[in-house]
Order: sequence, then C-alpha cells, then structure tokens
Amino acid sequence: MLDSDLEIMKKAAFNKADICNNHLGKYFIRAIVAGFFIVVATMLSNVTAAVLLKTYPQFGKLISSIFFSIAIILVVFIGGELFTGNNMVMAMGVYTKTCKVSDMIKTWVISYIGNFVGSFILGGLFVWSNASHQILVDYYRSFIYTKLDATPMELFIRGVLCNFLVCLAVYTGMKLKSESGKMIMMFCIITAFVLAGFEHCVANMYYITAGLLCKLNPAYVQMAMEQYGYTADQLAALNVGSFLVGNLLPVTIGNMIGGMVTLGLPLWYVNKEGK
Repeated sequence: MLDSDLEIMKKAAFNKADICNNHLGKYFIRAIVAGFFIVVATMLSNVTAAVLLKTYPQFGKLISSIFFSIAIILVVFIGGELFTGNNMVMAMGVYTKTCKVSDMIKTWVISYIGNFVGSFILGGLFVWSNASHQILVDYYRSFIYTKLDATPMELFIRGVLCNFLVCLAVYTGMKLKSESGKMIMMFCIITAFVLAGFEHCVANMYYITAGLLCKLNPAYVQMAMEQYGYTADQLAALNVGSFLVGNLLPVTIGNMIGGMVTLGLPLWYVNKEGK
C-alpha cells in the first residue's frame, strides 16, 4: 500500500461519514440498495446451484460461487453502502484520524440496518412470488441448518475470514483503474470466500429471513415435511432467536474483526507516517 492508497481510503471514509452525517436519508437508501444487490446475487447464485444440485453438484457450487461475486461488483460499480465493506473503510478513517469513532459507529449502524431492510424487502418479495420454490427448498435444506448448527466460535472465525476477503475485494475495486481488472479481481476473491463456505452477515440476513418467511406459508411447510423430510423439531429450530443470536451475532462480530482488524489494521500500520 502506497501513500496514494492511504489517501484513497481516507477520502472514501470521509465521504461516507459526510453523507451519513449530512444526508442521512440518502445514506440509508444507499444501504437498502446494497441489501438489494446482495439478494439479487444470492438469488442468481442459489437458483443456479439448485438447478445443478442433483446432476452436477460440484460444478453447481463453483458456478454459484462465481455468480455471487456480482453482489460486490454491483456495490462497487453502481454504489451502495455495504456494512461489511464499511468495516474496513471506516476503521481506516479512524486509524488515520480522518473520522471520529462516532462517525464510524454511526455509518456501521445505519448501513447494517439498511442492509437488513433491503434484504428483507427483496428477499420477502422473492419468497412470496413462489418463483423457483420447488427447486430451492431442496437446495436450502443442504446448508441452512448447517448455518444454525455451527458453534458460535466456528461462525465467528468464518465471519473473520469472509470479511477479510470481502474487504480485499472492495479495496481492489477502489484501487485499480481498469474496470475489467476490478471485475476479474473481485470475481476471484469473492468466489474464494463463497466456495470455502465462509459466513457473510448480510447474505445470512436474506438466507435465514427467507426461511422464516417460508414458515409462514402452509404450502411451504407441507412440502418441506412431506417431500423433503423436514421434521417438526427441525422447523421449530429455525426461529428468530436462533437466527439473531445463534448465527447473525457471531457472524457479524467476525465480519467486523475481519474488516477492521485482520485487514484494515495491518494495512494502516505498515504505511502510517513515522514508521
């Protein structure tokens, strides 16, 4: 990282804090839109994997991992306030004394809530549309309960590793000049985290919220139990408490550490003045 790179991060942090402080409504909408982008990429990724699940599951996992990269590409190219990317950017703003700690916390809170709202709105519309639900139920069964059954420490570590890679992708998108170069790097980096099975809190906002919404539809519940062998205990295990405390909390903390400490802190330290 060169001095010019530090300036890029400082400018990005300053602009985010400025918009959040002076144009809160605009900032919140940008966060909602980022949640939309995550759901769009997740829908494409999941439907692709579901179609290939029974015939070419390994190939399906690879292709779906590549397709999820579209989320970060949309955020970088079109614009949006993604909580996980902001973990690094705003932390760098604090490290370089460009922003105050209160600015960092405010942008994190608003982007997190906005991402959740965006994931809920677009995810809910997708669930209620009943589009592709027959192929998706079987696919979701293959990993939803893995997310809920993992220990808090496992989820935390997966969250750290995930956001180290996500923030690396965001940083390359800010640093590189060539649009094709940005896309190639982001495709490679994001594919790595999805393929490895790491945990992204905003993606999980969609995944498990979609599962909770499906439980409200008797047709989904009947199909899940009769065609795919879900038990009443399994369905009961998918609830708001297990989602918020059992998954989202440790993943969110892990994402924060991955962005602000695992990547952001070393980048700042080795390039700070007076080294």
